[in-house]
Amino acid sequence: MSTFADLGVPADLVSVLERQRITEPFPIQAAAIPDGMYGRDVLGRAPTGSGKTLAFGIPAIAKLGEAAPGMPRALVLSPTRELADQIRRELEPLAAARDRSILAVYGGVGLGGQISALRDGVDMVVATPGRLMDLMDKGEVGLDAVRYLVIDEADRMADMGFLPDVISILDRAGARKQTVLFSATLGKEVQVLTDRYQTDPVTHEAGEIRPDLSVMSHRFIRTTRQNKLPVAVEVLRESGATIVFCRTRNGVDRVARQLKAEGIKTGLIHGDRSQNQRENALKLFMRGKVDVLVATDVAARGIHVDGVECVLHFDLPEDDKAYVHRSGRTARAGAVGQVVCFVNSDQERDMWRIQQLVGLQSELEPTPGVAVHAAREAARAAELESSLRDRSREGTGDRQRKPKKKPGPRAKGKPGKGGKPKSGGRPSSGGKPKGGGASKPKRSTSGGRGPKPAAKKGRSGRRSR
Repeated sequence: MSTFADLGVPADLVSVLERQRITEPFPIQAAAIPDGMYGRDVLGRAPTGSGKTLAFGIPAIAKLGEAAPGMPRALVLSPTRELADQIRRELEPLAAARDRSILAVYGGVGLGGQISALRDGVDMVVATPGRLMDLMDKGEVGLDAVRYLVIDEADRMADMGFLPDVISILDRAGARKQTVLFSATLGKEVQVLTDRYQTDPVTHEAGEIRPDLSVMSHRFIRTTRQNKLPVAVEVLRESGATIVFCRTRNGVDRVARQLKAEGIKTGLIHGDRSQNQRENALKLFMRGKVDVLVATDVAARGIHVDGVECVLHFDLPEDDKAYVHRSGRTARAGAVGQVVCFVNSDQERDMWRIQQLVGLQSELEPTPGVAVHAAREAARAAELESSLRDRSREGTGDRQRKPKKKPGPRAKGKPGKGGKPKSGGRPSSGGKPKGGGASKPKRSTSGGRGPKPAAKKGRSGRRSR
């Protein structure tokens, strides 16, 4: 078994790796590092989690020169914010050993801090294409001095529509550069980049072209919109660390809120969350502070976490590629994993098509009985609550329709306060009340006959004048 020293990695960088208990290179590292150190252009095909960050990062750090303000010497392009920050964190200890600086630039955070760092001088920039284009258009960063350029997850760049920005960036980079490209698949889009921007690249391939679905168990469960949540709660309480996938951002918000209400420690990631919120949710999940991470497909592209025991497709994936990508978050690095997929009645045909394309033959399970009971109980509780609310409104309405009568002006010829007159008689206007007591003076209203009340002092008195 070769060591990093055998691959030509400098001793000071080998020491940093050993302190992190990284002693044996992964296959893609053993294949790509020597050519990277030699200065060759490299085309690597390796799946997520295969160790490709060190495969391109070690040669970059080993040859990294000191940068002038706004003119980095190495550039790594990444499709997502999370992946860009993950690359920075993984390479930072190696860069520190050489007194070199690394900056991750991406959207979702203010430009000010990134501009200030670039003006001070940054040796390596790890960037998402959109934010890098913004900084270039503002004149805050130039690429003429770049001598080592990496395009990471090139196939994802193409899937997410970033290829035009990537091409624009490569066109504006310096001509004297070593270009390294890594991708999980080597399709036509990747071939365009290779043909146009690499010179006699050496190709290295490692691992499966896509995640091996046979190393994980797969369950497809029949659900309805009403019982999805209780079924999910049942699945999650029997599983360990789980990533739950929803198709929309609103769906992520709703499911995360409902799971929290059920007492499940839950974090969430989607494109509308701030970068700090996304980073914090991922950190809590990685550290085991939350058991469940709810995410959209796009946001999850940057999630590279070992130890995920279960993937739950709360919403059926849109196609076979999405199913494979989502499911590949579990059963990594030789671990076992479980994949659970919810299927509504109108989605069964799509489910069978996905299974056929990915090579699965799994039965569609009936809805678990516990979940059905829970859904029915929830429906009954909601119906009872609605009924009680309606009754409460009816009672309130009756009281509002029969307000307590207040004394009003006495109309001529009609009885005033004191009730109806005796049969055949008229109400007495000046007679004494029963009991012989003196009658109390009554406040006069317009048209009344009682004595005029004395004017009140203060604000009402001023109005009376």
